[in-house]
Amino acid sequence: MFIRTLNALRSARFSRREDGSVAIEAAIIIPAVFFAFLAIFTVFDAYRQNSLHQKAAYTISDMVSRETVPIDNDYLDGAHSLFDTLTRDPQESAIRVSVLRYDAEGTQMAVDWSQTRGAADLLDAMDVSEWNTILPVMVDQERIIIVETWAKYVPPFVTGMGTPQIHNFVFTRPRYAPQVLWEGMEGGFSGS
Repeated sequence: MFIRTLNALRSARFSRREDGSVAIEAAIIIPAVFFAFLAIFTVFDAYRQNSLHQKAAYTISDMVSRETVPIDNDYLDGAHSLFDTLTRDPQESAIRVSVLRYDAEGTQMAVDWSQTRGAADLLDAMDVSEWNTILPVMVDQERIIIVETWAKYVPPFVTGMGTPQIHNFVFTRPRYAPQVLWEGMEGGFSGS
């Protein structure tokens, strides 16, 4: 019996048979297709989440640019809460709102004020000293509002993407007043 089975395995007719090859191919291909589907879904979700974060940052920037009275801690707490609500993201986030002033004499940016919520550092003069290249052309003593947001993106499936951080940088000019003040500022410049 054993010898007969060995002879059958060696026969040319057995090696040409194709019975069962679809099942074997499916067992090999289906996991690869499933993993590719999960990877595509994860990449699509990352782009969707990045878009939500960018739109939320623009919303906060537009909101701050319309203020004609000084903003305060409660306002910024509400802006941070609004960011979390708009992004529908349960992860820890941070925002930094800053008002910069262009000094044509020194051809550099100066910080009028900077406030944060979450794990972000305040902006200082050293941080913005070279920002002339990333900000629009401004006239002397013109001010611009910078809204920055950060949030860690946790993918829905582990596909090798890791946990990248989504960072947005949005700038807007004040709309209805020459500058947006922080509560406690005395009308003019109050920089760090």
